Amino acid sequence: MNTIVVTGGTGNLGSFVVTRLLAAGHDVRVLSRHAPDHPVDLTDGSGLDAALRGAEVVVHCASSPRGGDDVAAGNLVEAARRAGTVTNIVYISIVGVDVVPLGYYVTKLKVERLLEASGLGVTILRATQFHDLVAQVVGAAAKLPVMPLPKGVRVQPIAVEEVADRLAELAVPVPAGRVDDMGGPEIRSLPDLARAYLKATGRRRRIVALPLAGRAYAGFRRGGNLAPSHAVGRGTFAEFLARR
Repeated sequence: MNTIVVTGGTGNLGSFVVTRLLAAGHDVRVLSRHAPDHPVDLTDGSGLDAALRGAEVVVHCASSPRGGDDVAAGNLVEAARRAGTVTNIVYISIVGVDVVPLGYYVTKLKVERLLEASGLGVTILRATQFHDLVAQVVGAAAKLPVMPLPKGVRVQPIAVEEVADRLAELAVPVPAGRVDDMGGPEIRSLPDLARAYLKATGRRRRIVALPLAGRAYAGFRRGGNLAPSHAVGRGTFAEFLARR
């Protein structure tokens, strides 16, 4: 079996990926700042050389909406080159990073291009928003007496476990380049998902759809975050809420 490194291996997505790879019998190295075996700081590259020594595959799940993903990816690429054994870096990106100019998306696209230009073997998977994120967004809005939500924005949420399944499949020594996107089974408006959230949590709130300004908002309104032709997910948002 292969030696596979998972960055962000203790996070929401990464932990599911680690579980699947271990179940398949792989030697898995879990990277995070506080990992007992492989403590790594991607922001400055410390610990990366030891963590990547002899590894064949890297599944890059570590990410921060606060910024710095491009710096982290650059450090990872340099360490992979030094290791000399890494043949495939599997990267999880987001549907719409090339058409929705949200700051976080712009950085994710920059990472994609950095990896593609690295000269290393790369596999890139874009997915739509996770159920968890949608629940977080509408849950935050539900803390107010009136729920303000962006007008005209639709979402296609997908189960994080299903994305983890796909990443585990792609974590092989032979890179696949840019693979087909993964979208959830349903495309629904944010107010519609908010109503489902309120019903599941037993709350009552008035939902107000607010028009916003800016190019990123326009990109979402145009559906740049959606993958209708790749609605391969099975678990619905309602099913996610029922499990919670």
